[in-house]
Amino acid sequence: MNIPARYVTGYLGDIGVPPAPYPMDFSAWFEAYIGDHWHTFDARHNCRRIGRVLVARGRDAADVPITMTFGKSCLTNFSVTTEELDSSSFGALADFGKPPQRDQETLFSVR
Repeated sequence: MNIPARYVTGYLGDIGVPPAPYPMDFSAWFEAYIGDHWHTFDARHNCRRIGRVLVARGRDAADVPITMTFGKSCLTNFSVTTEELDSSSFGALADFGKPPQRDQETLFSVR
């Protein structure tokens, strides 16, 4: 098939699903490059989910382990929180992480 894919690890929030009495879960999913962009697939939940918090991308779980320490270590506290925003908040976030826009003349200039 020769479809580029990558392993993704992060947190999967509880936005848009029935409330659960436990905190959100550290999770993993994969992305495949189909057409002209990366698509997210989640074999564990097998449904659309929102509120994913990306931690790392790699070739497999060995590239991006949950923890990787050598010697003594002590994690005293760690928490991740996701909150759903109303649609009026999206304007400021819409372009977050996107590369700056360039005009075609700049992209294809030939000298």
